[in-house]
Amino acid sequence: QLQLVESGGGLVQPGGSLRLSCQAAGFSLDGYAIGWFRQAPGKEHEGVSCIRGRGGATYYADSVKGRFTISRDNAKNTVYLEMNGLKPEDTAIYYCAAVYSCNTMEIRLFDGVDYRGEGTLVTVSS
Repeated sequence: QLQLVESGGGLVQPGGSLRLSCQAAGFSLDGYAIGWFRQAPGKEHEGVSCIRGRGGATYYADSVKGRFTISRDNAKNTVYLEMNGLKPEDTAIYYCAAVYSCNTMEIRLFDGVDYRGEGTLVTVSS
């Protein structure tokens, strides 16, 4: 069964850091572009960052550029999101998904099914 599982969220003070993990089961992430998204209460979901499957080119939303770093370890079938300089406005549920393109951040369907993970909660508060 295809599955993406996020972990690493938690409560952190402003200016703090967290590293999120997105681990795949049932398929290899190698070759797929993977995006990180977030959804805060009362807000639309937002594409935060993306990493291409081939070549590993990375993309970031303006709101996180310079603070977040996406990376992948294909041997561990995992994509990471290193978050530094966290702000209260970064508070959200963060989830990962395979995407068709880092330019569009359109979530990829596998046999018509959306396999985005359930997410991990990041709370930035003093």
